[in-house]
Order: sequence, then structure tokens, then C-alpha cells
Amino acid sequence: MDKEKIKKVVLAYSGGLDTSVAIKWLKENYNCEVIAFAADLGQGEELTPLRKKALKTGASKIYIQDLKEEFVSDFIFPMLRANAVYEGTYLLGTSIARPLIAKHQIEIAKKEGADTVAHGATGKGNDQVRFELTYMTLNPRIKIIAPWREWHFKSRQELIDYAMEHHIPVTATKAKPYSTDRNLFHISYEGGILEDPWSEPPADMYTMSLPVEKAPDKPAYIEITFKSGNPVAINNKKLSPAKLLAELNQIGGKNGVGRVDMVENRYVGIKSRGVYETPGGTILHTAHRAVESITMDREVLHLRESLIPRYAELVYYGYWFSPEREMLQKAIDESQKNITGTVRLKLYKGNCYVVGRKSPVSLYKSELATFEEDTVYDQKDAEGFIKLNALRLKIKK
Repeated sequence: MDKEKIKKVVLAYSGGLDTSVAIKWLKENYNCEVIAFAADLGQGEELTPLRKKALKTGASKIYIQDLKEEFVSDFIFPMLRANAVYEGTYLLGTSIARPLIAKHQIEIAKKEGADTVAHGATGKGNDQVRFELTYMTLNPRIKIIAPWREWHFKSRQELIDYAMEHHIPVTATKAKPYSTDRNLFHISYEGGILEDPWSEPPADMYTMSLPVEKAPDKPAYIEITFKSGNPVAINNKKLSPAKLLAELNQIGGKNGVGRVDMVENRYVGIKSRGVYETPGGTILHTAHRAVESITMDREVLHLRESLIPRYAELVYYGYWFSPEREMLQKAIDESQKNITGTVRLKLYKGNCYVVGRKSPVSLYKSELATFEEDTVYDQKDAEGFIKLNALRLKIKK
């Protein structure tokens, strides 16, 4: 890339180690103006200090935008309606945040007349793909800088040394060199001792949930109400999407719900060990499936189930704004029109149990399901049904 053509860069800025160093590095190596952009996605920390820190580090300006409601309503909830889980375990908390950040980054670049955008993702990970696919989709002409693919630093410890040398304040230390990402949906941890898949994560690493040993000895019961596939209330109290998820994070975290320790397959081909806390998201996934179980037609449900791995893959790989994800979303949302009802859950020592479900549009009919005497189902009819379904099996012999 011709460095002389880079005049103004909008950097996706978290205030963490990588992006704090990136401001200084971009100015040194490209002699360009750097505008920082921090998205408030519910990190659970005060973002106001980032303004002073970014400007002190060399940014000419910083945007801090509260995107929590948009994040939950337009990104998390559509993904939840699809029951998206990557490789059967990961609820995609980091994956789903990147297209939203990149979208607003492109909008700021347009507003500021910036010719370039940048991010702090490494050249080994998934986030570089998620950011850049979104950049290229929303502005095919934008220039992109990925410092991790260019600078001479080979490790996070070298970044820490550089930050200390240039008096850049960072929270990462050589004792706790974790790469973390937190938002309203989850927090992730990678790196450090976690790079050994045999090592148990340190007890003091977790931040959103209590260990099961310290969770209450008495179970907690909650009710979640859904309308057209979206959660709208907790215990009959209506809440905005972001407030609802925040409340479930508190309830789930207190009861030790939502911890995951997995080795996943990154898009670039590397296996990576990640540890996640997703208390509210775990509760919502469990509840959503429960209300679907009594309101969704069997064949629609089975067809939707077959789409989940592909949908989850598209989110994980960074194709949120792709035509195929949007097409799948339309099909999934069509399946959600009837997903209305209330689910009762029991939370206890890290577990989330469904103990009740009801709906005004329920397809569950007790008079059909009962083992007691009924007048609506003739059991003799099953004999012909079985014989017809066995016909092809019999004639192949």
C-alpha cells in the first residue's frame, strides 16, 4: 500500500492493548491523522476515559457511540431467532459484534472524509475477516490497514513492552496476557495459559458469572415471554432488548449459568481454545427453543434445524451482510411469526432447566398427547400408517 496516499484513518478502538498501540504505530508509520471509534456494546465499563486516553495517545478525535439497543435488536435477536450456535457450542458473542462495529466505522469514515479504516485484529484470527468483509461490502473503495499484518511485533508481550516504553496505559500484563472481548452478549478469553487446552482456566479470570461452588443453594425461577420469536418480558415486566439482556446476564451470572470452554475451528484453519461467559444468551437460547417446541410446525422446525449450522457458519466467518445470510434470515423470520408464548425456567448451580411453557397459539393438544382415554385419536389408524411407511423397506429385500 502506498503510504503517501493514506491521509486519514478511522480506527476501531477499544482502548485495549492492540488498538492503544495501533494509534501510535499508525501515526509513526503512515504519518496520517487517526480518528478513533469506540462502540459501546455494553462492555460493562465506563468508556468516557477512552476519550482522554485516545487523544493523549495521538488520535485527533474520538467517536464514542452507544449502540447497545441496535446491537441487541438488529444483530443478537435475529441470530437468536435462528438458534445460531457454532460447532454446537459457541453462541457467537464476538462474531456478531464485528459487523455492527464495522458498519458504523464506515459511516464515520464517510462523515469525516477518511480514505482508510483500520482494526486491531491479528492476522491469525477471525476478526480480521469479519471486519474487512463488512468494510468491502459497505464501501468497496475504502482502503484497509491491519497493523498486526504489517508491524514488527511478534507477540502480545512485545506490544506490552512497546506500550510501556511509550507511556501508553494498558490493562494487559505479562501475568495476565489474555485477549478479551466483552459486550452485552458475552465475554471471551484467549491467550496466556489458555493456549494449553489441558490447563483449567484460572478461577479469578471470570467476570460475568459466579463459579457453581459459590452460586446460591436455592434455585431461581424466572419466566420469559416471547413475541414472534423475540423475548419481550421477564416475569411479565416488559423491557427494551438491551435492558432485557442485561437483566438476564445478572440473573444468569449469579447462578453460574453460561460458561463454555471449547476448542474451535477458526476460519483461517487454526484450532483455537476459547473460554466464554454468556449467561443471558444461554438462558435465551434455552427459552427460545422451549417456546418453539409448542408453537412451531414439525416440518418447519426440522427444516430450520438443518439451516442452523450454515447460518452459524456465516456469522462466525463474517458474512453478516452477505446475500445468503439475508436470504436465510428471511426464511427463518417467516418461521418465527407464530413463536409467541411464555417459558418458565429453573436456574441452579450453572444449569438452566425448562420447567414450563405455554402459548396462546400452542400446537400442543393434551387431548391428543394423553395416555389416558380419549375420543379424538383412533389408535388402530396407526397400523396402516406403519405398513405404508414400511412398504419400501419390505420390497427392497
